[in-house]
Amino acid sequence: MSVSITFLGGAGTVTGSKYLVRHGAQALLVDCGLFQGYKLLRERNWQPLPVAPAAIDAVLLTHAHLDHSGYLPLLARDGYAGRVHCTEATRDLCAILLPDSGHLQEEEAAYLNRHRLSKHDPALALYTRQDALRSLRLLHAERWHAPFEPLPGWRARFLRAGHILGAASILLEVGGRHILFSGDLGRPDDLLMHAPEPPPEADVVLVESTYGDRAHRAIGVMDELAPALARLAARGGVAVVPVFAVGRAQTVLHAISELKRQGRVPAGLPVYLDSPMAVDTTELFARHPQDHRLSREQLAAMARGTILVRSVDESKALAGLHGPRVILSASGMATGGRVLHHLALHAGDHRAMIILTGHQAGGTRGARIAAGETSVRMLGREVAIRAEVVQLASASAHADGAQLLAWLARLPRAPQQAFVVHGEPGAAQALAERVRGELRWRAHLPEHAETVML
Repeated sequence: MSVSITFLGGAGTVTGSKYLVRHGAQALLVDCGLFQGYKLLRERNWQPLPVAPAAIDAVLLTHAHLDHSGYLPLLARDGYAGRVHCTEATRDLCAILLPDSGHLQEEEAAYLNRHRLSKHDPALALYTRQDALRSLRLLHAERWHAPFEPLPGWRARFLRAGHILGAASILLEVGGRHILFSGDLGRPDDLLMHAPEPPPEADVVLVESTYGDRAHRAIGVMDELAPALARLAARGGVAVVPVFAVGRAQTVLHAISELKRQGRVPAGLPVYLDSPMAVDTTELFARHPQDHRLSREQLAAMARGTILVRSVDESKALAGLHGPRVILSASGMATGGRVLHHLALHAGDHRAMIILTGHQAGGTRGARIAAGETSVRMLGREVAIRAEVVQLASASAHADGAQLLAWLARLPRAPQQAFVVHGEPGAAQALAERVRGELRWRAHLPEHAETVML
């Protein structure tokens, strides 16, 4: 019996990763991500999958970021009842990320209904916090490197991918085929995470291409942050740092902690982490010490130097403070969350600074700020952007084009086929050309909803 893959997301775009593997009468989904960014992509979240959720027999998650896990509550609500296999840290992160995602979906629907801004009456949440909580019951943690059977006759194992806590590459064996899913690959020189493990032998490889068309600058995140924060402190401004609660927040906090220790940033510069989700995620680092580079001493120093903000009242109180300070708040692309209130308050101040810490997907507020737009709409009004905008080139948790290629080159032998996925069209095309030209492999750029026989 043949094996096929249908690309239900992460094809032609850097979001919504879903890869449906079929063998005989069985179907397994690798990743279960939300589409984010442009409205045209987000609308795909509302369209039914071409396969009924109840007809899917198992799910494997590479990691917990919402563009890889955030569709899971909807899948479970609509009939999926099987296991969702993942690493221990991915399970723990999903327990933070998915309920928060459901809560934000409900808040957005309520806002649209309150202000009569939706063409639907009433506007509905894609899924609710309760949907997300129910889906968590399906998560089943597997040990690193240990083979397991997600379905009878199928074998899989998780390999470390770097990137964030619990992030994995997956080797799936089915129907005599060895299929390797890279997941999101981290950088070998990442400040927090271990380098991705060498890939195992495989017949077919799906490789991400988020930064497939660029090279990271040689400068490190601390060397980028130090002069920016020194300028900020000297002029008495406020830095608003939109961060991804998982990974990026902890990278920036650790970098600032080290800069203070080295005397490169004023030791008294207050740092606030205004994201309950990021607070909870930071605490997970102590529970999963094997998944990252930080020592207990470094975690303790990071905690001492950070003022944690959990409640809404505490968050609102930040507006009444005076003097220079740094406020880290989610979301990382300024698509929603508390960071919008901080941006609306400070973006118009020429002394202030907006520090963008990673990839800003097309169509997001973060992308518009990065492009230099002088005003951006948020919280129902146009907000002038007079603050200094700093875009960190070194804080990305994704491997760049050369690092992706180097990871592929470590396969023990050339695969029969490589699929370049999870990247914007330009990035994916650039990586595919390098795979063909430098590795001499077959490389295919799948289209959304395309099915390929292996």
